[in-house]
Amino acid sequence: MSTILALETSDVRFPTSTSLDGSDAMNLDPDYSAAYVRIVTDAEDGLEGHGFVFTIGRGNDVQVAAIQALAHHVVGRNAEELLAHMGATSREFLWDSQLRWLGPEKGVMHMAIGAVVNALWDLKAKRAGLPVWQLLGRMSPAEIVELVDFRYLEDVLTPEQALDILEAAVPGRAEREAQLLQTGYPGYTTTPGWLGYSDEKLVRLAKEAVADGFGMIKLKVGGNLQDDIRRLRLAREAVGPDILIGTDANQRWGVTEAIEWMSHLAEFDVTWIEEPTSPDDVLAHAAIARGVAPIRVATGEHMANRVMFKQFLQADALQVLQIDASRVAGINENIAILLLAARFGVPVCPHAGGVGLCEAVQHLSMFDFVAVSGTTDGRVIEFVDHLHEHFVTPVVMESGRYQTPTAPGNGMEMLPASRAQYAYVPAPEFASDAALA
Repeated sequence: MSTILALETSDVRFPTSTSLDGSDAMNLDPDYSAAYVRIVTDAEDGLEGHGFVFTIGRGNDVQVAAIQALAHHVVGRNAEELLAHMGATSREFLWDSQLRWLGPEKGVMHMAIGAVVNALWDLKAKRAGLPVWQLLGRMSPAEIVELVDFRYLEDVLTPEQALDILEAAVPGRAEREAQLLQTGYPGYTTTPGWLGYSDEKLVRLAKEAVADGFGMIKLKVGGNLQDDIRRLRLAREAVGPDILIGTDANQRWGVTEAIEWMSHLAEFDVTWIEEPTSPDDVLAHAAIARGVAPIRVATGEHMANRVMFKQFLQADALQVLQIDASRVAGINENIAILLLAARFGVPVCPHAGGVGLCEAVQHLSMFDFVAVSGTTDGRVIEFVDHLHEHFVTPVVMESGRYQTPTAPGNGMEMLPASRAQYAYVPAPEFASDAALA
């Protein structure tokens, strides 16, 4: 038996605003950051659990405080009991009535729960000697169903229906796992498309993306229509007619503006428009989807919980579902969302633009391929070439594909030296602290 001794937190920030990496129409000067959590036990193996919430700078300290508020749920507890029943463990966090009042099941507290749940999964996978995608993909359908909180979902997805989806994917699991290990998982890149980049940089990076084997790139839009038309034309000329181009407005528009704006970009054969409006507005997304078709609407990175995903799917308000590894309450809730997507037959193309998100979310897509949807058709994971060098098991990309991770854990563990070097201290290089200069 082992006991959890500590839930340690830290505020880690990278001054990416200095190079405008991550810039878009709504987030002009992001500093990629992580509200980081580390779970320490007294086990002789010395294994730890790591997780984080991704933010873009100011407020990261608030997120750290929210994670600290969950320490009483784990510190002093029997680690084996918590890890053996991860469905019950997750629900214990979600059903804490006093903390729930702060949401319920949304916002800073909900994301804090996700960081701790993900850290527990990291510890569980390390003890099993498996990467998280493989640990999950080898569970029985019944064990996977037990992980999910079906409250509020059963009007569209019952435990029995989820079990049917998972059992239908059992044949071929071993073959798909072997395929993943051999060929990896398809990705697309947002690296050329940040709104703050010059035209020359956009063109150069777009051509490099094609040379690197990517079959899709994505551009940020929504700042200025004429600039977007020029940038899309340059991108299409740079990559040719056969490469997919996605666009992302980062919640910039209302309904009418979104439909009108995209009508001017349609000539460049845009495959999707991401987050065209408020991430909470189901009916607006549905109206935009009708108005911009056949361009698809993609959204999900800012969706608060599984209930929102359910409603968007019910309303046909998205045609591409984008999960995020640190927005909802951890791996358990993302499994629920993957099952909802499978129930509605909608492809999942995760968001992975922030620090560590590529490392984390690849496990969810790979689990989906092995044990839920059984396919990669029409599915790609976002890739951004930023800050991977700070992780113990950084993402490896070859020919536009995520190479399947084999190291035990969830991929979220940051190097101790990086955590120390980038522990936040107010300084002028951060956009939030520029007034100090």
